[in-house]
Amino acid sequence: MNYAKFIDHTNIRRGAKAFDVKKTCQEAKKYGFRGVCVNPQWVKLTKKELKGTNIRVVVLVDPPMGQSSHNKRVAMAKKVKRDGADDLDIVINIVDLKYEKYDKVLKDLKEIAKILPTKVIIGSGYLTDKEVIKASELVKKSGAFCVKTSTFKDPLDHFELKEKAKHLRIMKKSAPGLKIKAAGNIKTLKDLKMMVGAGADIIGTSTGVEIIKEAKNLSFKF
Repeated sequence: MNYAKFIDHTNIRRGAKAFDVKKTCQEAKKYGFRGVCVNPQWVKLTKKELKGTNIRVVVLVDPPMGQSSHNKRVAMAKKVKRDGADDLDIVINIVDLKYEKYDKVLKDLKEIAKILPTKVIIGSGYLTDKEVIKASELVKKSGAFCVKTSTFKDPLDHFELKEKAKHLRIMKKSAPGLKIKAAGNIKTLKDLKMMVGAGADIIGTSTGVEIIKEAKNLSFKF
C-alpha cells in the first residue's frame, strides 16, 4: 500500500522557521505525500517550494477553537487563497456548536467553503458522540469536501487512539460521501493503519517520514 498518498505532512509548530518549512516541503517531495500543511504565514513559501509537483498546499486556519469573527475567518480564507493555498483546514466554531447555534455555524462554513476546497476541523475531543454527528452533518451541508477530527490542543489527543477511531466511524456514517481526515497524535504506522481502518481518507501528521520509513523497513524484512 502507498501510505504516503494518505498523508498531509504537517509543520504547524509556532516556532517554525523558513528552513524548517523548506525541509518539510523537501520531505514531501521525496516521499510523495498528499500535501504539506502549514500555518498561514508559510503558504507563499510552501507554494514556491512545491512548484511543479502535485503536492497540495494545505493551510490551518483559526485554531484551536474557531472563535474568530465570521468576517475575519472569511478574510483569512481569501488571503491564503491569494497566497496559493490548495486546501483550507479550518476549525469549526466549537463554542457556537456546543451552544447549538447551528444556523450560525452553517452560514459561516458555507461562505468559507465557496472560497477554497475545505476540510472542517470539528474538534471531536471537545464533543459528545451526539455533537460529532451534528457537526459532521453540518459540514456535509456546508459544501466542504472533508470533515476532520482535530488539531493541536484537542483533549482527545491525550487519550488512546481507539477513541479517535470511534469518532471517525461516527463521522463516516454521519457525512456519507465526504472525505474524512484524522489528525492529532498519529505517530506510527500502526496508528495510521488504525485510522485508515476506521474510515480515514487523509492523515495529518508531522511524523510522515518516520511512518514511511517504518513501512519500508517492514517490507524489506519480508
